[in-house]
Amino acid sequence: MKPYVHKVHYYETDQMGVTHHSNYIRWMEEARVAFLEEAGWGYDRMEREGISSPVIHVDCDYKKTTTFPDEVEISVEVEEYNGVRLLIRYTMKEKESQKIVAKGHSGHCFLNPEGVPIRMKKQFPELDHMLRELCECTE
Repeated sequence: MKPYVHKVHYYETDQMGVTHHSNYIRWMEEARVAFLEEAGWGYDRMEREGISSPVIHVDCDYKKTTTFPDEVEISVEVEEYNGVRLLIRYTMKEKESQKIVAKGHSGHCFLNPEGVPIRMKKQFPELDHMLRELCECTE
């Protein structure tokens, strides 16, 4: 899948003139939403199907600062998926130099509208199959 590109906005910088660290987490969310949309299971579709996918874990390692108006390419990969939990890996690179600026992960589960965990393989076999195909892990 193609990397998601985010252009650093001026308001995302702090008094030191660099991107505030909290923005990288938001960019990961933007990239994940775009990734699932490209894969055919955007959040609008998941919500119509009665699926929510809350964040249960997030981490980010900062490697290099970014500033306004840098463009950051964010590669998204499914690192782990077991039918219940999903772990996504993000690699953020400065578009022009291709230098890594940050690496991160986000963990997710899948819940029905009542907040009960979904058995993906049984209830949503198409989505389950797609995530297994995208997973870089081996079972």
